[in-house]
Amino acid sequence: MKEILLLHGALGSKDQFTNLEPLIKDKFNIYTLNFSGHGRRTSHQHAFTIQNFAHEVLDWMNGHYIESINIFGYSMGGYVALWLARFYPDRVQKIFTLGTKLKWNDEEVEKEIKLLNPEKVTEKVPAYAQSLAERHGEHEWKSVMSRTALLMKDLAHTHLTDQDFIKIQRPVLLGWGSEDNMVTKTETEYTHRLIKNSEFKTYDNVPHPIENVPADLLANEMIRFF
Repeated sequence: MKEILLLHGALGSKDQFTNLEPLIKDKFNIYTLNFSGHGRRTSHQHAFTIQNFAHEVLDWMNGHYIESINIFGYSMGGYVALWLARFYPDRVQKIFTLGTKLKWNDEEVEKEIKLLNPEKVTEKVPAYAQSLAERHGEHEWKSVMSRTALLMKDLAHTHLTDQDFIKIQRPVLLGWGSEDNMVTKTETEYTHRLIKNSEFKTYDNVPHPIENVPADLLANEMIRFF
C-alpha cells in the first residue's frame, strides 16, 4: 500500500485531517505530524522557518525509516513539501498542494502579517482566538502566531525562486480553490508553468481554510493523483 504524509498549514495541526483520514485509509498508509510548536507539540528552540520545518520532516522520516514518501501539503505544508522536492528530491515521491502561497516578497508579507497580531485577533475575532487556544494551548497560541509572522518575514528574502521551481523534477499537483482569498490563481498557474512535471487544478467554490474544503474532494484527488 502506498504511503502518504499529510502536512498541515500555518497555525494548524494534524488534527485538521481527522475527517479526511477515514476516506483514504483503505488506499494509503497515512502519516501525520505536528510541526514544532503546533498542536501542543513541544516547541524546538529554532525559529519557525521553512528550512527548519523541512528538516523536521526529514528527521521524522528518518525516525520512521522512510526513505521517500508521497506528500499532501495544505498551505504552508505544501511549501515545505516543495522545498523538500527542490533540495532533497530523493526523499519525495509525488506532491499535492492545496492553498499554498507561492509568491513571496515584502509587499505580500506585509499584507499577510497584518492578520497575525494576537492582541487584535483576541479583540476582533475572539472565536478564532479561542479555537487557536484549544489547538495549541491557552498561552502557546500567541507565540505560535507571532513566530509565524516572523516565518513570513523570512520568506520575503528566503523563498523558492523561479530557478528553484524549474529544478523540481518530482510530479506535483498544484491545487487552488476558486474562493481562496489568500492565494491567487495567477501565482499558482505561474508556478505550474515553471515546474515541468506538474498539473494545475482549480476547485470551484473552495475557500482557503481547510476546515471548509470538502474532505471527499481531497480524498478523491489523492486517490487519483497518488
